[in-house]
Amino acid sequence: MARFLYILLAILLFGVLIAIHEFGHFITAKLLGVKVNEFAIGMGPALWQSRKGKNEPWSNEGETLYSLRLFPIGGYCAMEGEDEDTGDPRAFSRQKGWKKVVILCAGSFMNFLLGLAITVVLFLGVTQARVPVITQFAGGFEHQGTDGLMVGDRITEVDGHGIWLYADVQNYLARNDGQGVDLVVERDGERVVLKDFPMSRYKYEFEGNLYQGFGLIFGQVEDLSVPARIGQGFAQTLDFVRMVWMSLGDLVTGRVAVSELSGVIGVVDVVSEVGANSATAALGVQNVFYFMALIAVNLAVMNMLPIPALDGGRIFFVLLNGLIYAVARRRIPEKYEGYVHAGAFVVLLALMAVVALHDVWNIFA
Repeated sequence: MARFLYILLAILLFGVLIAIHEFGHFITAKLLGVKVNEFAIGMGPALWQSRKGKNEPWSNEGETLYSLRLFPIGGYCAMEGEDEDTGDPRAFSRQKGWKKVVILCAGSFMNFLLGLAITVVLFLGVTQARVPVITQFAGGFEHQGTDGLMVGDRITEVDGHGIWLYADVQNYLARNDGQGVDLVVERDGERVVLKDFPMSRYKYEFEGNLYQGFGLIFGQVEDLSVPARIGQGFAQTLDFVRMVWMSLGDLVTGRVAVSELSGVIGVVDVVSEVGANSATAALGVQNVFYFMALIAVNLAVMNMLPIPALDGGRIFFVLLNGLIYAVARRRIPEKYEGYVHAGAFVVLLALMAVVALHDVWNIFA
């Protein structure tokens, strides 16, 4: 029963993420004078609709249809002339380039803002945090000394990645397990660079427990003021951005196989499992919201990729059209751009279907 409730919560939160994204497009379109034909929360048959516009100082009364639809799995913002010129001077297609870019960026911005807000709220409940300062070494660690690592060293970089949170140390060391890593540490107020430093996991015993790690013990904990908690929330959100970019790089380079991708079904399954297996219901909800913050940032970054059918692809065409017009006083015909976006959308749907089937197979296999 608990697993089922967490599945419902994860699905509902997914819908909120998409609705927030579309709201970003909607509110900026309204503020910039673009005509919006419909703003819907949810998909499928309409449960409630209204064209009331008395409280819209930015728009003509009643021009936008507001809908609440049956399935809470997203929403959409239908702008006039989004894919073709309808002749309306307030159509999206007739707006200046900068307005189009602002409207297209607004969806991802809202996703990022939501992810940031969730993360900061979660971190407000964290009163203490471990810091990346080495307090001792496990038995068997062979690289101590002035030419290696020393007790009191604060790790500030691993392979060029800044260490903003304690967890960053383990995450970035794990990416080069068994290989040399470039470390930067702060030692007695000075910056010390350790190039191609040998780091690999090994089994060791510490305080009566058996571990497999890098042999670095970080035992220093500091109290966090409210501003420091907010700062940690910002740092974690930026860590999410780095995580998404590194995942994309791993996918391109083959470090992560395409078969390891998960879609909505796979993510909902993982999130619900994490929530159900948490020690308490409160901790389970916190863990679900933590994953949702990560997914919100993921959506923000992915939507900005210059791939047709995504917001980033549409921004690419806006910029490309601006360049072509500046050079040749011509633009790419809207119908051809529409064909590109439509074709890419079909490909994305097919990929999503394949990933969804793979997720289902993994769940029941």
